[in-house]
Amino acid sequence: MRLFQSVHRRGVTMKFDLNFQKYVEWEVSNVMPLKGKFGYRVFLIYMDGSKKPQQKAGFDTEKEANAARDKTIGELYSGTYVVYANVRVKDFMEFWVEEEIQNRVESSETYATYAGIVKNHIVPVLGGRKMVEINRGDVQKLYNQKADYSVSVARLVKTVMNVSMQYAVDKKVIAENPALGVDLPKKVVKKKYHTRNIDTQKTLTMDQILILLEASRNTPIHMQVLFNVLMGLRRREINGVKYSDVDYINRTLKVQRQLGKKIRSKKEDFAPKTFTKQEVRLKTSSSYRDLPIPDYVFEAILEQRKIYERQKSRRNNTFQDLGYICCSSYGRPRSKDFHWTHYKRLLEENGLPDIRWHDLRSTFCTILLKNDFNPKAVSKLMGHAKELITIDVYGDNKGIIADCVDELQPFIDEVMPDMETEGMLVTEDIDVVVAADSFL
Repeated sequence: MRLFQSVHRRGVTMKFDLNFQKYVEWEVSNVMPLKGKFGYRVFLIYMDGSKKPQQKAGFDTEKEANAARDKTIGELYSGTYVVYANVRVKDFMEFWVEEEIQNRVESSETYATYAGIVKNHIVPVLGGRKMVEINRGDVQKLYNQKADYSVSVARLVKTVMNVSMQYAVDKKVIAENPALGVDLPKKVVKKKYHTRNIDTQKTLTMDQILILLEASRNTPIHMQVLFNVLMGLRRREINGVKYSDVDYINRTLKVQRQLGKKIRSKKEDFAPKTFTKQEVRLKTSSSYRDLPIPDYVFEAILEQRKIYERQKSRRNNTFQDLGYICCSSYGRPRSKDFHWTHYKRLLEENGLPDIRWHDLRSTFCTILLKNDFNPKAVSKLMGHAKELITIDVYGDNKGIIADCVDELQPFIDEVMPDMETEGMLVTEDIDVVVAADSFL
């Protein structure tokens, strides 16, 4: 497929041809006189039979031209020949974001993050240079500069550079990835490879969990609290759960969508208050999962369904029968921040720690891990099976939750059904190692 990238520079629209087909054959002409000097031509032959010529000229002597020709032939044999040698960093990075990232990521937030890093942090530093000119030193200087600005930004820049430069190698824009093996400055503490750290000082104890569950009963976010702290669902996943996702016989829940914004969608194309409530695909392939429903949550779903049917019957003409479990009295799905005010009020009125909504998900994870659930199984329940979950504890590594560990078992027995499926939850030590940036 032939793609043309339009770039506006100094009032002039420029186009460069990125024919991302992989050539299947090639030919190199003999050295010949070209424009008063010496040169040769390279012909790239594609699957459809088309032939793309490239001229290599400007050599003062025939000997120099022959040496360059031999080098080119070696690159063609080894697959390192650069097809698009005149592409600038700005042009390539913009193309990569719009044509590659936008089509691969599922989240509009992820796309916006990548686009922002490219626009605000990479292009201003390297944008005017040619891709083939960028070396490890340039990348290191970029990382050093961004580390002085912000550690979190520096980490994002490193991720974007690694992924985009490898893409450039694959598409023959550059011969080698200049970001490969380049580390952030030593002052940036290196995160453990693909691990998720949980600060247990920001999770709830057993007593606090029970207080929150009881206090939320008469609030509009009761089901949201249950799905979060007792099943570990993400915020947008919770809002996308439907009654049709529930297997009432086996008591399992199929997580298969979330609510958010689709990339490329425009607000004016949607009815009021629906733009951020579109059904979109989940974050990653591992986010699609079947979860056992705790008995406590299962009973709450049945009660909520009764309320749903009553409201549907009472508001026959105005009720939107969309099937969402977490919805308004008119059947409309909840917005992503609906829980915020109610949640903060619950914490304050019941003397609970002022932790984030996401920390309830961490609380769920911590309970399972300290109850000797297999770490790999917990990762699958959480929807990020490609990460090794670890507990970041200050002080005694055994002091995960303030209560005695013995108190955890009755709680798990009460709210979690039997989960000994195919030995998935047998206690054992497992290291989960996955290549970086695997989602791409």
